[in-house]
Amino acid sequence: MKLAESYRQMRLEVSQFLTSRQTQKAKKLVLGQNVNDGLLAKCIILALLTVIAFLYLKPLIYMVSTSMKSVPDLIDPTVGVIPRTIHIKNYIDGWIGLRYPEAFMNTLIIAFVGSILQVFSCAITGYALARLKFPGKNLFFFLILVTFLVPPQITLVPLYMVYSKLGLLNSPLVFLIPALFGQGMRGALFIIIFRQFFLSQPKALEEAAKMDGASVFRLFFRIMLPLASSACLVVFLFSFIWYWNMYYEPSMFLSKDFIPLSLRLSSFETELMGNWAINYSTAVGKDPISEGPKMAAAFLIIVPPLVVYLIAQRWFTEGIERTGMVD
Repeated sequence: MKLAESYRQMRLEVSQFLTSRQTQKAKKLVLGQNVNDGLLAKCIILALLTVIAFLYLKPLIYMVSTSMKSVPDLIDPTVGVIPRTIHIKNYIDGWIGLRYPEAFMNTLIIAFVGSILQVFSCAITGYALARLKFPGKNLFFFLILVTFLVPPQITLVPLYMVYSKLGLLNSPLVFLIPALFGQGMRGALFIIIFRQFFLSQPKALEEAAKMDGASVFRLFFRIMLPLASSACLVVFLFSFIWYWNMYYEPSMFLSKDFIPLSLRLSSFETELMGNWAINYSTAVGKDPISEGPKMAAAFLIIVPPLVVYLIAQRWFTEGIERTGMVD
């Protein structure tokens, strides 16, 4: 009997404790009013984001760490991420091996001018598909979707033959002319982005402008294009990054007369280290002597896009939210 009474008394005390105000506050703090606003949920989300961020940053950390290591640090297996001594000569070798100023200007011409032309042409095309009425509009949009779905490697050989007959090979015109007509790097995707943006705009703006006597071109350049500044920024940044990082297309269309950074990196080891480095790499399986300069050269290539993104990060995020684009 005493044991049963003690058990009931214990259950009563536990029930009173669980229903007390302090316990409810602690439970609300840990679990939250909803599922995702409690302390436990925030800790789980923070842990997941930390793991994901580490997975994304790990290659960059390895690149920066290796680019600052000397030959003894590269050979020594006991040296981890932090090198014993900072070896800046790797960046000097990377600068010289890439011929950085010349290759940088070549890449900048393709990426910047191509992106500007692509924003202009894709905006006009997207506006026409969204707002104007003309015969075959749905057919044109279907063809754009088809070009978006077809892998670009399939069209490289026909494009090479066309550019060869036109005399455009080994010059940046092989990228700038298609960008002028909305057929640049991922041009179909950018046309779809602009089309969806212009479809979301109210028709009252166009009706009011047409009542005031505005033509189609004036309506586009004075009203619709300024409203699409967020979409223009998103398209420009994506186009700039893709032009900057492309390798396969320049390797097909460009030669030693006009070489961007991506092609310079591929031939960097041979030009900088010579045949001795290749023989050493073949014999050993991995060349620790050229690993540092190669990582330094790779880091020099990705620095400009990182700077551009860091400067335009806030507007880029706002642009994605306003265009409704999810990547």
